[in-house]
Amino acid sequence: MLTKLLTKSVPFTFNRAGYYYFSRRVPADLVQHYSHPRIVQGLKTRSAQTAKSRASVAAAKLDEYWSHLRMTNPDLIGRNLLKSAYEPDSGNTQPRVSRHCSANLTLSQALETYLAQKGTNRGKTFRTAAQRACTYLVETCGAKDLGRYSRADALAYRDYLIAKGMVGSSVSRVMSSIRAVFNFAISEYALDLKNPFTGMYYDKTAGVSKRLPIPIEDIRKVQDQCRLIDDEMRWLVALVSDTGLRLAEAAGLLKSDLVLDAEIPFVRVTVHPWRAVKTSGSVRVVPLTNASLWAARCIANANPDLAYAFPRYNKTSTTNANSASAALNKWLHQYVPQGCTMHSFRHSMRDRLRAVECPSDIIDQIGGWATGSVGQGYGSGYGLEVCDRWMKKMEGK
Repeated sequence: MLTKLLTKSVPFTFNRAGYYYFSRRVPADLVQHYSHPRIVQGLKTRSAQTAKSRASVAAAKLDEYWSHLRMTNPDLIGRNLLKSAYEPDSGNTQPRVSRHCSANLTLSQALETYLAQKGTNRGKTFRTAAQRACTYLVETCGAKDLGRYSRADALAYRDYLIAKGMVGSSVSRVMSSIRAVFNFAISEYALDLKNPFTGMYYDKTAGVSKRLPIPIEDIRKVQDQCRLIDDEMRWLVALVSDTGLRLAEAAGLLKSDLVLDAEIPFVRVTVHPWRAVKTSGSVRVVPLTNASLWAARCIANANPDLAYAFPRYNKTSTTNANSASAALNKWLHQYVPQGCTMHSFRHSMRDRLRAVECPSDIIDQIGGWATGSVGQGYGSGYGLEVCDRWMKKMEGK
């Protein structure tokens, strides 16, 4: 019974003689690639927390590899139309590229190279976005060597995305992914090619609703409701409301990321195997004040046997930020103006700091926003004391 309790809280594992083992069944559609229907491997640890981390990483890597296997499935719709050069070598997941024939680099090889080099320590979303962008290109123009994609293909690709009903921001994200795959391959293999996806026009605002900030009086109203209801979901809302954290950043926190015994209490935003961060500038510390400090104290005292700050959104190998967003936005809409969401707290944070004339580079550091100046990338940034002083000044408004 104890062993079952141990492994129930650590997905994809079982415990034998005190040691944890990774265990995962091979999906039915991929079992022909394996000699056994289940993958089992020792994690070399007795620690539940360490096992959970290692198992989540292993599961994520398997998901990515299985996605690749499915893309190369002979039964894939339209597979018979692919050029032979797009087919990967049997049993070889590395691009079949030599330096002297790199002009014949295929889209599949370019994607594999891009993910192998740029995908390290990046979240599942990064890989999925690149794979999806390349899949759309194959659906639109077929699989070709990179040098055979023309400007006409790029225009057809753009029109295909718009015809799918994508809003301007979604088109931008897909375009950025396919452009990045091409740019990296051209640079990596010194190809004498011009990226056909560069400098394309499309309406980036088409169908996009403007994200509105939440007025301060409504923020206070929401925070009062959070204290009144006082549960895990409301702690998450309160934490975001006075830190400006991205919802995924907050939902994937460990309790140890909330440092309450320091002279200035703060939350540490860092990379975790179950939740990546958006950019390198997103790794930061943010002072805890007012509602966020209250929420952090509630979190620290709850569920003493659990490491996650928000266990309900961390039941699998990745933080379920989409579930958090859906549930919290449904509750939030009754207290805020129409069109406002959980993400609106980030817009409000920027406006609140502007209102006390906080310098823009300090605002960028607090919110984990990318800075527009090369000079701002030098040095180690502002100390916690400086950020805390401006946030306390903001709270006084």
